[in-house]
Amino acid sequence: MPLFRVLPPLLRPAQAAALLGALLASASASAQEWPARPVKLVVPFAAGGSADVFGRLVATRLQETLGQSFVTENRPGAGSIIGTDVVAKSPPDGYTLLVMSNTHTVNESLIASKPFQLMRDFEPVAPINESDLVLVARTALPASSIAEVLAAARAKPDGMTYASSGNGTPYHMAGELLKSMAGIKVVHVPYKGSSQARTDVLGGQVDMMFDAIPTMAAQVTGGKVKALATTGRARSSIMPNVPTVSESGVPGYTATIWIGVMAPKGTPAAIVNRLNSEISKITADDELRKRWSAQGTAAMTMNVAEFGKFLNDDIAKWAGVVKSAGIKAD
Repeated sequence: MPLFRVLPPLLRPAQAAALLGALLASASASAQEWPARPVKLVVPFAAGGSADVFGRLVATRLQETLGQSFVTENRPGAGSIIGTDVVAKSPPDGYTLLVMSNTHTVNESLIASKPFQLMRDFEPVAPINESDLVLVARTALPASSIAEVLAAARAKPDGMTYASSGNGTPYHMAGELLKSMAGIKVVHVPYKGSSQARTDVLGGQVDMMFDAIPTMAAQVTGGKVKALATTGRARSSIMPNVPTVSESGVPGYTATIWIGVMAPKGTPAAIVNRLNSEISKITADDELRKRWSAQGTAAMTMNVAEFGKFLNDDIAKWAGVVKSAGIKAD
């Protein structure tokens, strides 16, 4: 049989355009039908943490507005790597989403051997919120402000210590960012969780610690630790009398814990944009913003492109800190 009779004929331009139009129409119809079945939000952290709490809140709100089940599934382990990889390998159909945080942007430079790359294997969807930290010190520490901490650290390099919940965690990276921007040397004391780190600062075994404001607010009020500075762009609504690090001698310093949502790479743009729109409606709700503000948490609202830029900027920011400080994963 002649070869030309075996091969299918080439599509004419009009036919090719019609086929492409049909494919696009099919994809659009599929996106319009989404969600047609339950959607899973994977939280790659343990239950009870901020990503888990706020991920569940968003899931509940999406379920109410979209009329389909949105369920959260905790898949902790390996510093968020296990659960994140599950989502990276999931079908890009909008039915498996990732609840992520700045742990992920730090891990991009901290853990080179992970099986995925954030901006290669995921689509940015939307941010949820961010929370400032507070730098607290044991009550007997002679320094009572950032300026005094910087002066003491420069007079005696490595003469002070600061605790964290482990290498690469937001509390650790906040300390390394301060050291890098201020040009000081302070000894890092890593723990396997924030509870023991907090206990040792309260007990006076370690000089300082960056911690979540809602967690430490009562300890500050009770006089068990001294609040030196908060880490946001503006003063905290919970601690309005405590200056920021930026206004205390390290201009431009910010270090927050933020949470967002991503989807597997290739998820249809129509689904990504709809998710962004629905999550943005949640975070723009006045009542929710007031409630979060009272807890020291600020809602975040960005479109998809803005969130993508935010992620790339955060990756670059922490890559510089990881490199300059020579930080290694546990």
